[in-house]
Amino acid sequence: MPQSQLNHLLKRRPELAAIGPDIAEAFELLRDCYRAGGKVLLCGNGGSAADADHWSGELLKGFCKKRPLTKPLRGKLRPAIANKLQGALPAIPLTSFPAASTAFGNDVEPVLAYAQLISALGRPGDVLVGLSTSGNATNVCAAAEVARAKKMKILALTAAHGGKLKKLSDVCLRAPTSETYLAQEYHLSIYHCLSLMLEEEFFG
Repeated sequence: MPQSQLNHLLKRRPELAAIGPDIAEAFELLRDCYRAGGKVLLCGNGGSAADADHWSGELLKGFCKKRPLTKPLRGKLRPAIANKLQGALPAIPLTSFPAASTAFGNDVEPVLAYAQLISALGRPGDVLVGLSTSGNATNVCAAAEVARAKKMKILALTAAHGGKLKKLSDVCLRAPTSETYLAQEYHLSIYHCLSLMLEEEFFG
């Protein structure tokens, strides 16, 4: 496990030391998913929806490294393309399906829109990342229930209490605060650290 990035996070944010082992466990969950050829699906509401988009962006392209393409793929592409594309870790923000989500919400049930997308896109071994500072966002919890039924793993990022997501998740990263904006600031630091760790693991 790339320990140096985690150590650096805990040095900058010593108040996260209590969940250091949980962050390491979250890394292992994501690493194992990607090693097995799986993908990560992310969801949240409001600022947490923005975090779902943000984190997926760090995974889908180079974060702090250039991430060269694999040699087999490079060999099939023109240099003008191959030299600019970057290695990626598959991540899908469920916030990025406005047509499907609003159609389902209008025709069926808005609170189950994320759950519908998990039903459509999730596969055994994939990981659902549910971001909810309260841990009780009804739509995120419903998505987690469907993910569990589909034999996916669930990583939750919440505030201190953890809410319902704590029980639904395989790993719950609880920011040491009950304030929403502070929890979201911790979440940013945590998922940046996990992005660095995954990038080191898969792209050296």
